[in-house]
Amino acid sequence: MADQTKAHPELRHGTANLPAVTVDSYNVELRDEEGFVGDRANSQAFRTILDEWRERLREVGDDPLGEEESQDVSRKKLDQLLSKGEPEVAGLIHGAVEEFAQELAGVVRRFRRRKGWKTAERIVVGGGMRQSRIGELAIGRATVLLKGDGADVTLVPIRHHPDEAGLIGAVHLAPSWIFSGHDGIVAVDIGGSNIRAGIVLFHRKKAADLSEAAVWKFELWPHRGEEPAPGRDDAVGRLAGMVEGLIGRARKEKLTLAPFIGVGCPGLIEADGSIAKGGQNLPGNWESSRFNLPACLVEAIPEINGHDTMVLMHNDAVVQGLSQVPFMQDVEGWGVLTIGTGLGNAYFTNRAAD
Repeated sequence: MADQTKAHPELRHGTANLPAVTVDSYNVELRDEEGFVGDRANSQAFRTILDEWRERLREVGDDPLGEEESQDVSRKKLDQLLSKGEPEVAGLIHGAVEEFAQELAGVVRRFRRRKGWKTAERIVVGGGMRQSRIGELAIGRATVLLKGDGADVTLVPIRHHPDEAGLIGAVHLAPSWIFSGHDGIVAVDIGGSNIRAGIVLFHRKKAADLSEAAVWKFELWPHRGEEPAPGRDDAVGRLAGMVEGLIGRARKEKLTLAPFIGVGCPGLIEADGSIAKGGQNLPGNWESSRFNLPACLVEAIPEINGHDTMVLMHNDAVVQGLSQVPFMQDVEGWGVLTIGTGLGNAYFTNRAAD
């Protein structure tokens, strides 16, 4: 496979030193006697709480949500029932949101015992839960609970849509020379349920701080639901095809893409681009010492606009958090929690501008 570090020795995947921030920590796994603390505040945890409340109601009467399994009730439907449903069903959802908010606040308390996190003034919450009203209510309620305990911290929903935040953050992985003479980059967001690839345009004429960076086009592949389940090579091939298609679309629109692909991927990312741990929810074995996603992408797409392709990969929670960099300049340190298949996390310290 191609080894881009020989041509670009400055490339260090999973690095702590990025242009705008220092990544103080990420992919922290907190445990107690019950297991991983983060498992209490991921998407599955909310569904479990909702299901437990429904079981209690069935013991004394009818389930206001009917026969549909909790796992199959969409967030959109839950939002509608919360705002326009009968009082009992709305009360059921409110109860699940309240209990989930309690768990989320408890997870934040545990993180704030760690060095760095304890001084965080703001924690951004991203992931799939953020795009729903129930998620926003849980975030707001958790903030109230924390402040009620005297914690000077605010939880805020991530600014961009969850489908786009993990792509937009990739622009903050790129070295400064990338922005000269180029309109945008290719970005990839790999998750336990979906893989996304997109073109992110810088729009630096609108805002030099990249606060107007936006996804131009993207493709989504929901790999978790496919039968038979795809393997690792299938996933890499599908991803490479998505990227090639997007590059072709950008070329037709006369957009000048930088020869750079920014990738967010679950797990602990080694400097050489291998995944030390945390890739268990991805299709196939991504933690093998013989597998290197950045090298695979360089091999599949060796050039962009006639220049050698560079790929830089970091943890997916880090990259999603980076989308908030322009909006976090009023604090020194800040964290991100991403509520999805797991609970991703990262903590940043802003770096002084050169």
